[in-house]
Amino acid sequence: MIRAAATCLLIACGGANAQEDTAPGRGAVLRGLDKITTELRDLDLANGEVAELGSLTVKLTECRYPEGNPAGDAYAHVTIRETQGGKLWFDGWILASSPALNALEHPRYDVWVIRCTT
Repeated sequence: MIRAAATCLLIACGGANAQEDTAPGRGAVLRGLDKITTELRDLDLANGEVAELGSLTVKLTECRYPEGNPAGDAYAHVTIRETQGGKLWFDGWILASSPALNALEHPRYDVWVIRCTT
């Protein structure tokens, strides 16, 4: 009974404001970590641009942020492949505030979003 009441409350109160208006960024700053050497590297990419991070190729498709708040929580669509051979390691959205929700699963590298560029 309590679970049903809580579900009804969530639907009634939370449904209308579940999505926040967003604005597109011109690109994004991504940060890559080599877990073996502990080297950090920032990748400043425009939408559609590709960069190499060690043995990986990182492509930024799009970056979005809360409308009117470019310093707010960014999220970016990223595709990450092995440079040699093209093995797909990741293709999806990464949230700046919660990169572990949808993370790159690679034995050597981590990649996360820092912010959108406007």
